Amino acid sequence: MLCCNTISMGTRKAAIAHLHRNSTSLRRLTLRTIELVASRTRDLSVEEYEQALSQALSELASMRQAVKELFKEDQAVPTKRVATSEQEDGYFSTYTHFSIHEEMLKDEVRTDAYHRFITQNPSIFKDKVVLDVGCGTGILSMFAAQAGAKRVIGVDQSNVIYKAMDIVMENGLSNKVTLVKGAMEEVQLPVEKVDVIISEWMGYCLLFESMLDTVIVARDRWLLDASKVYPNQCSISLVAMGSKMEYDSRVCFWDDVYGCKMSAIKEEVFLEAHVQCVQPHDVISTSDVVKKLNMATVKVPDLGFKAPFTLTMLNDTICHALVGYFDVSFDSMQYPVYFGTGPMDTPTHWKQTVFYLKKPIAVSTGEGRRMTVVC
Repeated sequence: MLCCNTISMGTRKAAIAHLHRNSTSLRRLTLRTIELVASRTRDLSVEEYEQALSQALSELASMRQAVKELFKEDQAVPTKRVATSEQEDGYFSTYTHFSIHEEMLKDEVRTDAYHRFITQNPSIFKDKVVLDVGCGTGILSMFAAQAGAKRVIGVDQSNVIYKAMDIVMENGLSNKVTLVKGAMEEVQLPVEKVDVIISEWMGYCLLFESMLDTVIVARDRWLLDASKVYPNQCSISLVAMGSKMEYDSRVCFWDDVYGCKMSAIKEEVFLEAHVQCVQPHDVISTSDVVKKLNMATVKVPDLGFKAPFTLTMLNDTICHALVGYFDVSFDSMQYPVYFGTGPMDTPTHWKQTVFYLKKPIAVSTGEGRRMTVVC
């Protein structure tokens, strides 16, 4: 029977590579070992069978511990698993699901913007140490490696990072890309400082379910030059929407649900933001920027804010909601990149964020409505 102590130093790297390629290998080995014991003990007594099975499981437990030690001891392997906690909250568990990453990767506006910025600005990345905060499937890490980065370190707290390890190896980038599992606030990186931070941290309306606070922690702790966070400029804007059809569907629906009134739920509609695509023809005002963020200087307290704004109405109509969206800039002397998520822009997986009014407002052409947003 295979014992963990028979793994020689010469086969250590091969064992690690095999485990990276298949994160379920230990589980499968456990099943195979139990089957082996069963096949060899059909003629044994119950006590002898239980003793043999117990021994097999004990040796497998020892093997698991040995593998953990291999990952700790072998510093030559660039793609490693570093766990900081056994428990992950619902947010990070959500990002384990394949469908979420599929949606983000298929968002051409998002993914193409990062790809163009990284590949068209090689001077930013060439021979640099790059940190990818919230690396997910590792796509940005691989872009940076392909752009000439000396070393790329991707950090993610969700279990998708194990798939990312396989992806990095499949694309032949394990010599450049190191993946670390854990919370950015807690992990210890294999370097003292990094030259560049890249991250796709944006949430709905920029800040809802975003990772900006984590990026700020990474910047302040690991980055040599605070100006090297990309994207480096972001802003939040608001615009007015007029759509009786959408208002009836989202709000008035609860007045008569198959003959039943559900006003208790209707009240919740006004307390929640609704993520949906707003049609350009439903936009009834100019827009106004309510918050600008410079990634070199933003602090966590800045993420809560109160800001006045003014919307000028474009026609005589009814205002049913306010719509939030954001714009992102990758400023570069060589090849700057920009994308927006507003109703007039190409749709993205972020869509827009709609805040319905309890009482729709009649507005007139040229009328300026001054309001205040609190975040």
